[in-house]
Amino acid sequence: MGFKNLGKQTNFGDFILKGARKNNRCLQDLMNINDSINWTRIESILMGHYTVGKCDEGADAYPPLMLFKCLLLQKWFRINSDPELECQINDRDSFRSFLGLSLRDSAPDHSTFSRFRKRLSKKAMDQISSEILGQFSAQGLTINEGIAIDARLVKSASHPISNKEIEERKNKRSASEGNLDKNGNPLKFSRDLESDWTVKNDTPHYGLKEHASVDTNHGFILTTTVTPASVNDTNYMQYCTIYSRHTKQRVKKVYADKGYAGRPNRDFLALNSIEDGIMRKNSTTAKLTDYERVRNKSLSKVRYIVEQYFGLSHLHDGAYRARFTTIAKNIFDCWCRQAAYNIKRGLKILSLATT
Repeated sequence: MGFKNLGKQTNFGDFILKGARKNNRCLQDLMNINDSINWTRIESILMGHYTVGKCDEGADAYPPLMLFKCLLLQKWFRINSDPELECQINDRDSFRSFLGLSLRDSAPDHSTFSRFRKRLSKKAMDQISSEILGQFSAQGLTINEGIAIDARLVKSASHPISNKEIEERKNKRSASEGNLDKNGNPLKFSRDLESDWTVKNDTPHYGLKEHASVDTNHGFILTTTVTPASVNDTNYMQYCTIYSRHTKQRVKKVYADKGYAGRPNRDFLALNSIEDGIMRKNSTTAKLTDYERVRNKSLSKVRYIVEQYFGLSHLHDGAYRARFTTIAKNIFDCWCRQAAYNIKRGLKILSLATT
């Protein structure tokens, strides 16, 4: 089994559409992205983590680069489901051209996208993110001098239930019969049992928490991950710092709000020769000094950049609510958002620099 040979032959329909494509602004934007990114290097990363079977029977597989670009389209155009993504690809000429599909080629089945997500690891997505950021760094955009870290609450994809009921369902799920439906068939859909409860501003919240770090120079997303909502923000500052480096530039300073204040995080930064940009807060033994208040105000003017990412993804990508019922799938969804967001942001910054 090999990969499908897509878009290699043109037909009369392609010839007829050639004139109309000149006025298709969506197509022009997508082809500009196609021309601005070195997809060959991204494809080589994907090929190292996505191999086809050796069986001669069955249909050929879709190229992994095309499937990855499908998921980018899903983020850029706010397509909420895989079946809808399949329909949009079959319907829109701009999508087909971006993916390299001719009029004869059909879009991948929506189940193909789900299987694709399951086969890509964190290592693969980290390498892809590093490659994308490395390409922009090579064009003169300085990345990693400073990073802003924060976390936001995300609603569960399932309706809230009590902690007691969560434990009961987890115990049932761990048994073999707990993964079967009433007809004895494997469950296709199941509720989220990895979300939990937390309280913020005296308001209870049931769901997850996204931890992210953002480049303070240009607003690129450097790392993102998802945990249950009850996990303390401060526990993930070191994780976000370690996984934020994607270029030769080292991390010089970490900015974070008062929730990350504490000796373990300050000691971590000092040990790694990283400047401390964590805001200070009142403690039981000491109140903030005037200097610390002024310092907090100056730091807040820099660390807002991570809140800007949260706001934009909340508005344009529905990031306030989880798409899937497992943390693993939601983390992959965040990785796709990271790649799509960084590509669009990098190209926008470069285009503004040349005008």
